[in-house]
Amino acid sequence: MKEFAVYTALRIVLFLASFGVVVGIMALLSGGTYNLFWAVVLGFLVSGIGSFFILDRQRRAFAERVEARAAKASAAFEERKAREDQD
Repeated sequence: MKEFAVYTALRIVLFLASFGVVVGIMALLSGGTYNLFWAVVLGFLVSGIGSFFILDRQRRAFAERVEARAAKASAAFEERKAREDQD
């Protein structure tokens, strides 16, 4: 599942970058201090919204791979079911 690994790695990188930017902005605005909880929450929010637009191609590739595997498994199941019905 190369697509899964690529998409997951990019999501992690995007979160870390978003978290870094949020911490930097919070530290600048509050004189060097920041609230870790809110920084994580805002980092997740920013990275989630960003991934919807930035990682669209990787998400589609992953979804297509999952759909192809599901179709293959469904066809194999139907084939076994048809053989069972013949017996």
